[in-house]
Amino acid sequence: MPERFEALKMGDFKMLSEDFNRKKTPPHYLLPQTPGLKQMQNLGKIQCLGLTPWPVLEQVKAWMISAETALFMKMGGLGMIASELPEAYNRLYAAAGDDIKVVTPLYTGNTGKKKAIFENGVYQGAEGRCAALDKVTVVEVPFCDTGTKLVNHKVCVWQCQAGGVSYLLLENERFFSIDPHKDNPSAQDGCYVFNRFGVDEVERFAFFTKAVYVLLKDVYENGQNRLDKPNLMLANDWHSGELAGLLKYLTLAQEEQGLADKKLAASLRQIPVVHIAHHLGYQGWDYVNTPRLLNSLYEYSANMVYRNARPVKNTNPRAKNTLIVHDCFNQASCNFHLADRVVTVSRNYLEEVSRFLEFGWDFRDILKIRKDHGTFLGIVNGYDKSKITPNAVKIKAINDFFGGTDFVSYDENTLAAKDHNKAEFLKLLHRLATDKVYKQEKLPLVDFYKFDDLADVVKDPSKTPVFCATSRMVEQKGYDIAARAVMKLTEKYKDSTEDVEIPVFVMGGAGDAKYFNYLKKLKDEAMRLNPQAGRRIFVFRGYKDEFAYAVQLASDFYMMPCRFEPCGLTQMEAMAKGALPVAMSTGGLVDTIINGADGFRTEVFFVGKDRIYGSNLAVSRLKNNVNAYADTLQNILDIFYKNPDIIIMMKKEAMRKDFSWTQGAIQAYHSLFHNGYIGAGEKK
Repeated sequence: MPERFEALKMGDFKMLSEDFNRKKTPPHYLLPQTPGLKQMQNLGKIQCLGLTPWPVLEQVKAWMISAETALFMKMGGLGMIASELPEAYNRLYAAAGDDIKVVTPLYTGNTGKKKAIFENGVYQGAEGRCAALDKVTVVEVPFCDTGTKLVNHKVCVWQCQAGGVSYLLLENERFFSIDPHKDNPSAQDGCYVFNRFGVDEVERFAFFTKAVYVLLKDVYENGQNRLDKPNLMLANDWHSGELAGLLKYLTLAQEEQGLADKKLAASLRQIPVVHIAHHLGYQGWDYVNTPRLLNSLYEYSANMVYRNARPVKNTNPRAKNTLIVHDCFNQASCNFHLADRVVTVSRNYLEEVSRFLEFGWDFRDILKIRKDHGTFLGIVNGYDKSKITPNAVKIKAINDFFGGTDFVSYDENTLAAKDHNKAEFLKLLHRLATDKVYKQEKLPLVDFYKFDDLADVVKDPSKTPVFCATSRMVEQKGYDIAARAVMKLTEKYKDSTEDVEIPVFVMGGAGDAKYFNYLKKLKDEAMRLNPQAGRRIFVFRGYKDEFAYAVQLASDFYMMPCRFEPCGLTQMEAMAKGALPVAMSTGGLVDTIINGADGFRTEVFFVGKDRIYGSNLAVSRLKNNVNAYADTLQNILDIFYKNPDIIIMMKKEAMRKDFSWTQGAIQAYHSLFHNGYIGAGEKK
């Protein structure tokens, strides 16, 4: 072996220094060029350009790696896709031998809002679902503890069946406990808590990804744990964003260093990785722990991997390496560079993230390259319609929960029942506003702000437009935009002599107090300017499923003034209940809402001063998102008051719409898994 190569191996057989990312020195790629190192350095380019042939998969045996699932821990759409996509896929293609398993953490603990218990072999997840678990195996996962020393952490692997899908649940108390630390931020809940062991979300999911890799390696190497060898990995968003790095980089580096069996390493590298990207704004950042996390993931190969992790395009000074962005560990970055395919959850969002820095962030140029070479694809999310239409069993449970309410089920042919539900909901608001004991009993974790009694105000509920917004209160959802737009309407109706029922707005959700303050300010200013309108504005902070469901049963319109929305499931839920979405023209909202037919969208959409959507004429007239949203609200009210039959027709159309997975998305995924691209009927 050449002397210089021997020196290279000895020099790189080490971990990264504790402050390597603080030195602000970019990596250099002038190392001796062995075939393995050349392959490592060119891997970003090879993967982004699609130069690796897609394997022939006669039968797909996939693992979907997901931090959330609708069954056991759901915080949003991420968890829905992790359960519903495999269920629908297996239902359609199991007879042909295809199968998707879901791999997810076994969370335990109690955040106050989410609670999960594992006792005597029975797991009750945070969503209330109970499952008897069968022990599969135990693996040891090397990962740095609080210091820089690698420690083997035992992970017990359990299995259960639900909805035609096998779930593999990984148990480790330190990393997957959701008992909050005393310093846990109030906005962090569920699987995103800073837990009592001092583990935050980034470290938790880096460990989760490493545990999946170790389990996968064990399956391929030993095969004694009753699991079939998977031939495809589905990484569900940033939480498993280092998976491609472990399969591609780590195997190459350890092979170079004589630490891995070449046949095993090659087998692991050949498993294609499909990365499913949801919100690109969430990437798994951690500056302080960058060295410790990379050392935990890549062990004694970390230095070699880092010094050869060349990006496909490095004109962005913040992204000179595939493992870090701007000197900071970035868990999404690795898969964006190294995954065999990247899929995002709507076609319009694909266009946004590959064209605009405000959406694509540091990965805009990489995603543009991928799009141009067919390795970045858009598939609109599905949603099982049977789970979101007005459900008689769920409605009975809501009536039982609130006591004294009489919400009823309905469909597109019995919309008069929706007006009945509107009247019932206004009665419920009356009781919540006037009975403090009742409110505290039913909604103790929901903070109301100056709730007013409308019993003597609303004369005819059927002629009163009801708008609602019950999403998470975060920047993305645009509650500040909604507040300012509603204020514009309030100003307009100040001196109105029209004999109409002024709209009722019900707005709130769990999340950042900053956005609740916008709503409180709206309430105060509206009361000062126009008390008649102000009384009809209800704002709150917190979330209760029964209350949110009741709001949608009653509402005519569901507000979505989102700054970005990769796909969105809320508009699908609202449409299924005959609540017409009122949305910003961004992301998947463009793909799923036909303006004027089954919902409403703004004529224009801006990011800052930049037009993302809309004609020049509309842009010059409306100028910003607040004006655009207020204009849309006004158009809706004009139709509601003057042509109510149009609203009824639109509600019927919305309720008929079917976003179920079987309507196209599953076929697109089937084509992708087997061929590496989506069918001719889908957009590449």
